[in-house]
Amino acid sequence: MDRITSLRVFARAAAAGSLSAAARQSDMSSAMAAKHVNALESRLGVKLLHRSTRKLALTDAGATYLEAVQRILADLDEADAAAASQRTLATGLLRLNVPLVYGLRHIAPLMPAFSRAHPAVTVELGLTDAVVDLVEQRWDLAVRIGALHGDSLQARRLGDCTLVLCAAPAYLDTHGVPRTVADLAQHNCLGYTLSSTNSPAQWSFGKDGRIKQKVRGNLRASSGDALLAAALGGQGLIYEPSFIVGQALARGELLALALDLPPYDLGGIHVVWPATRHVPAKVRAMIDFLVERLGAQA
Repeated sequence: MDRITSLRVFARAAAAGSLSAAARQSDMSSAMAAKHVNALESRLGVKLLHRSTRKLALTDAGATYLEAVQRILADLDEADAAAASQRTLATGLLRLNVPLVYGLRHIAPLMPAFSRAHPAVTVELGLTDAVVDLVEQRWDLAVRIGALHGDSLQARRLGDCTLVLCAAPAYLDTHGVPRTVADLAQHNCLGYTLSSTNSPAQWSFGKDGRIKQKVRGNLRASSGDALLAAALGGQGLIYEPSFIVGQALARGELLALALDLPPYDLGGIHVVWPATRHVPAKVRAMIDFLVERLGAQA
């Protein structure tokens, strides 16, 4: 008897509590499934299953053996997947989740080049500032801005991400230029609602973000672009990542403000994916492409 097939039949029978169910899952007759289990018991010299006309149950030896069998079969399946992932041609659907503004400005423009390099891959680009659960929501990978938390994800750095405090010249002409972090209490500070470090009521300063300053303003939004538009219109101060305000600063539409403390270091921009020994070829292709195009080191 094929020993690997026998192990699979045994594991399926134990899980289903039925040899007939294991036979159906294995595309064989019940008699053949019984022969596979008998062959294992004969080889081992122990009884693995208590069998009756109504039910099937593991013996003590069978329960111990099942744990080892499950590990063996999992390793075998992983080895098969690893071999398959070594294909040079990346294929299939790739689901990539990215922050809205960063995705629109930095990721979406790269997709034509990725498609030309990997025509057999279809990309589903999810644009949201909410942090998604990659495993539960079945995303292959994501771009994360800020410090990484948890050990369940692997990551490669794509670049730096610095915060910039800025405002339109018209606002500063009317309300004055803040010189210290404490001065912000007297200004209209427009708040981003999805940040874990800079809420609409409190902004963080210093490289490690330990200095907290209470702020208030007459606009809060879940979109960095919405706050940018308001700041360009002279409504107030914004404290946003450089990738959001960089172009407006370069054009002189916003002015960067230097206070008595440095801005909080967000911790960089990373591409992340679920931890696994063997990364599918389509995922590896996108990771390498983003790292190369966005200029970070491995």
